[in-house]
Amino acid sequence: MKGFNMIQQQIFMKSSVIFLLFLIIRTPSFAQHSIPRLVKKGDQYQMVVNSEPFLMIGGELGNSTASTMESMEPVWQRLKDLNMNTVLLPVYWELLEPEEGKFDYDLVDNLIQEARKHELKLVILWFGAWKNSMSSHVPAWVKLDQKRFPRAKSESGESQEILTPFSVNNLNADLNAYQSLLKHIREVDESDQTVILMQPENEIGMLPSARDHSLLANAEFEKEIPGELMDYLKKHKEKLNPEFKEIWKKNGFKTKGNWEEVFGKGLHTDEIFMAYYYARYTDQVCAAGKKEYALPAFVNAALNRTGWEPGRYPSAGPLPHILDVWKAGSPNIDFYAPDFYNPDFKHWCDLYVRQNNPLFIPEHRFDNSVAAKALFAIGHYEAMGFSPFSIEQIPGTPFTPKEDKLAKVYDLLQQFKPVLDKYRGQNRVEGVLLDKDVKEMTFILGDYEFKARHTFNLGWEPNAQAEEWEPSGAIIIQTDEKEFYYAGFGVSLTFTNLKKTDTRVGILKTDRGYFKEGKWIVYQHLNGDQTHQGRHIRSFVDDVSIQRFTLYEYE
Repeated sequence: MKGFNMIQQQIFMKSSVIFLLFLIIRTPSFAQHSIPRLVKKGDQYQMVVNSEPFLMIGGELGNSTASTMESMEPVWQRLKDLNMNTVLLPVYWELLEPEEGKFDYDLVDNLIQEARKHELKLVILWFGAWKNSMSSHVPAWVKLDQKRFPRAKSESGESQEILTPFSVNNLNADLNAYQSLLKHIREVDESDQTVILMQPENEIGMLPSARDHSLLANAEFEKEIPGELMDYLKKHKEKLNPEFKEIWKKNGFKTKGNWEEVFGKGLHTDEIFMAYYYARYTDQVCAAGKKEYALPAFVNAALNRTGWEPGRYPSAGPLPHILDVWKAGSPNIDFYAPDFYNPDFKHWCDLYVRQNNPLFIPEHRFDNSVAAKALFAIGHYEAMGFSPFSIEQIPGTPFTPKEDKLAKVYDLLQQFKPVLDKYRGQNRVEGVLLDKDVKEMTFILGDYEFKARHTFNLGWEPNAQAEEWEPSGAIIIQTDEKEFYYAGFGVSLTFTNLKKTDTRVGILKTDRGYFKEGKWIVYQHLNGDQTHQGRHIRSFVDDVSIQRFTLYEYE
């Protein structure tokens, strides 16, 4: 009997092993591999996809391109030719739920399948209740039932093409569709992780008044400020962005009362009020989606213009001067991002990286500056990604100069990504952006002060005398005490050793090359004319390249 028990134990143990193996094989990848997420490395954040660091080298499609499979057919190869790895594209509420409670996922499935086939990742922009302030993409059954799904009203009482965020019906309908979308994405894409990031709503903002003046909104405006908001402001008082803190300070840092009692009368209070309820609405939509599939999520902003008052620009979106209100009202949103259609790139990026907000540029006008700005954003801010708008341009036509330059920079970034990943968040990465207004920049890496100049300063290029200079950009990474990489175009570098001020800095060695399967390949050893006889590291505006160089000191 004892021998029989031993045999039984052996059979049980073997069966248990087989059963465990069966569970491992059958367990969804959600359990085997963590889903796409944000991870902090050093003092910076990065996306992690399929358990590997991921840099979004991206582009956003025009608003209607992804509305049919046929329209997308000629686009996919164009995106690959641009050397992208990420596409930002809309999913439209009106197409997803054409009849209430009846969902059509065919288009979504096709977009995911085609992206997967072309080795591209997707960032999905939910065109739900609001797209560029307006409710243009809500289904017909919502638009036609204004009693059930009420609109926002202007100060003069006119109904707007904007669903009010104060309606429970509006929220529940939007929330239900978004939640169903996330559930479906998990079911069809969990193991592949083609969809890596979500944007609930798009460029939220109130027009033409600073706030909604509907009966629902007015009732909330007269109430005391919600306790959750006031608790957040009190807890984070010393860390609030200065422009918002100044508004609160002017009225005596009051902690009780209605909106005007706490913040004073004026358009600024209308905007703060509206921002909080836009944030609460969006957060509830986002939270519902994350219950089904906890992909990270961000909200984008249409930037305000200097001197414009709320309501002239889309009031109450996640703008820097009211971002504290958004952070208080939307804890399920992972970060906030600027859309660029004005030129002051560095100014706005500086505002968005405050309070450890990760930088991502989901939308930038597709002009001749995007290649340089991609390098600058990813170098200087260690941004998680960059994305020009209407990236597809005209499929089937030859590349324009701006497309050609962007494709070369994106190829460079694809090669250079392992180095960027390795040194991220360690104060070893810097970026420069130069033009005729900003001809040079100074920065420090290790013991060295770098002076970066636009190569048009040298006067050797044919178009150096042009009225406007093509923007140039580069990323510089320190990989050892005296070793660095340069990746970019139109930039020259000179050096000073800050600890050995009685010496001069020379270039010991410079190689031009490329990365293949993560390995550095030397294409050319540079010296002579290519380094101005050892005076600088450079590549001209038509030369997108990577160089590895080593410095030394001499007396």
